[in-house]
Amino acid sequence: MNITYSFFITFFAGFSTLLGTIPIFIKFKNTKKIISISLILSSFSMIVISLLDLLPQSFKLFNLNYNIFLSVLLFLIFFVTGMILISLINKIIASDNNLYKVGIISMIGIIVHNIPEGILTFITSSVDVTMGLKLAMAITLHNIPEGISIGIPLYYSTGSKIKTIIYVLISALSEVFGAFITYLFLYDYINDILIAILLSLVCGVMTYISLFELIPEIINKKSI
Repeated sequence: MNITYSFFITFFAGFSTLLGTIPIFIKFKNTKKIISISLILSSFSMIVISLLDLLPQSFKLFNLNYNIFLSVLLFLIFFVTGMILISLINKIIASDNNLYKVGIISMIGIIVHNIPEGILTFITSSVDVTMGLKLAMAITLHNIPEGISIGIPLYYSTGSKIKTIIYVLISALSEVFGAFITYLFLYDYINDILIAILLSLVCGVMTYISLFELIPEIINKKSI
């Protein structure tokens, strides 16, 4: 396991959220179109990573310790658990209030989901750098619209670029925080089963976000 690479990859994935602040420095005629393009790229990447990387890797690790039936069952249990957890979080943080409140709630929601995302990226990169990079790229693509979802409402409600960047930076740091938690408390306990469970959980989270958040948002915007 290469700790330096793992931290670097997690840092890269987390801080890509700051790219979402770019629109506040540029006057666009159709900001929705930019968001929609990012959502399309994010959704496609997350589905591909979930189905072609996270799912088979998780099953493979379960299958090293259990028979095929139990491996499939365990994957499905944690996959569904991941979907349920992210759906509950979304219900808790959902809000249609003013721009500032929407921006703050978006930031809180993204922090909540960035911490386990940072844990997964760190662990995945520790096991397989190539897979960690693929995961980081997928995370990068969906972190950009996340940054936009925080930055645009906060900027247009406060008029402050500095305050907006600070809020987005906090959400970016939460991903790195997840990596530090892993290094300090989980690193010595990492094994095939733990990795398989986390991969299954995040596979469920990514699938849910793609199918029930990003794709519906793309359809609703109708900006492309």
